[in-house]
Amino acid sequence: MSGAGGPAGAGAPPRAIVLAAGRGERMRPLTDQVPKPLLTVRGRPLIEWHLEALAAAGVREVVVNTAWLGEQFPARLGDGARFGLVLRYSEEARDHGQALETAGGIAKALPWLGEVFWVVSGDVYTPGFRFEAAHAARFAAGRDLAHLWLVPNAPHHPAGDFAIVDGRARSGPPPRLTWSSIGLYRAEMFRGLAVGTRAPLRPLLDAAIAADRLGAERWDGAWTDVGTPQRLAALNAD
Repeated sequence: MSGAGGPAGAGAPPRAIVLAAGRGERMRPLTDQVPKPLLTVRGRPLIEWHLEALAAAGVREVVVNTAWLGEQFPARLGDGARFGLVLRYSEEARDHGQALETAGGIAKALPWLGEVFWVVSGDVYTPGFRFEAAHAARFAAGRDLAHLWLVPNAPHHPAGDFAIVDGRARSGPPPRLTWSSIGLYRAEMFRGLAVGTRAPLRPLLDAAIAADRLGAERWDGAWTDVGTPQRLAALNAD
């Protein structure tokens, strides 16, 4: 991992990781030359919407995990100073030869994230979401391993992912909502993963549900999974 720094101290603003390591197969041929989070949405790279929102909420240190065309991120985003941030790059392809999937990527970045941190996918567009410090403070004071924001189901994902029952995430039955790829997480959730392990996130979320340590709430603001060239074109045409 490039960059300098150490774990967040007590009382410090939460840190964040923006997930940006994926290949973006469904976005080809656009992603043959540009990683998906750097594709332009309404005048700026998709990832910059998140960086600006994180900075506006008081977050000061952000990790971007990279794999596919990873060298383009520091070339475009630099050290983060123009956003009011310190950016660090967790370079999975360089260090491990491949992307590590969501949980594996977070586990690799743990030394830079502190005990409680935001996670957001670099390929969703949600311009109205606020990474509020009050959310992080409430989460840090509790015992949950994660807290997820869920959104109404899009036509391409009608079954959703999780239900919400009394502020808790549940695997089912329906009605379920879609995980927005935004959440707060506790480092404890990932410490069982060896650095360099490829690991998806869903099994860890299911384990947290089984232990009744997964919170959730609904988000009804604008949200798009920019997963196809058609969805990208629709955003830019609106």
